[in-house]
Amino acid sequence: MLLVLGEDSPLPESDTDVKDLVLRLRGHVQHLGPLASPTEPALLRAQQLCSESIPGDYLPGRVHLVNLAVATQQLLAVAGNDVAVTVKSPRRRRWRKPPMNVLRGAVFALAFAVLVLAASVSRR
Repeated sequence: MLLVLGEDSPLPESDTDVKDLVLRLRGHVQHLGPLASPTEPALLRAQQLCSESIPGDYLPGRVHLVNLAVATQQLLAVAGNDVAVTVKSPRRRRWRKPPMNVLRGAVFALAFAVLVLAASVSRR
């Protein structure tokens, strides 16, 4: 849940990241389900979101992920694990993946430097 709802959590970059996080949250709901009453609204909501398919579009997929994380957090609170809900993740530095154009520029600069170096070598 903290990977989705945490203050420092970056948005998932790909559909694969969204699917992985949804699968993890579904596992949490599966483990928390027996701890709650079968008629508990938080459990029913979480189970409903788990049974829905993940939307393939960018925005609806992330909205579904956040809704499932909120429902899982509510289920966790109902199951009596309020202490686990308030646990803060340790602040660690997360390196962001550079955009593709930055990588292309770096490769171009390196190739250009090698070309200049090769051209400056004498040919005897």
